[in-house]
Amino acid sequence: MKVMIRRSEGALSAYVPKKDLEEPIVETELDSLWGGWVRLGNGWVLELPDMADDTRLPITVNARKRSEEE
Repeated sequence: MKVMIRRSEGALSAYVPKKDLEEPIVETELDSLWGGWVRLGNGWVLELPDMADDTRLPITVNARKRSEEE
């Protein structure tokens, strides 16, 4: 799914246009953000693509939502 990642007032957030959902990113697997998972404020866990650490925000990426069992 398409997800826009941005930094606002020092905090990261994710916007999912298809769901008209914007949630803060509350936990990340990796310090660099890219190539691991992020947990949103609503509990969703999204797998983000591998990108350079210095990738500029905001950016729209293809992310994969983990199923509830993972």
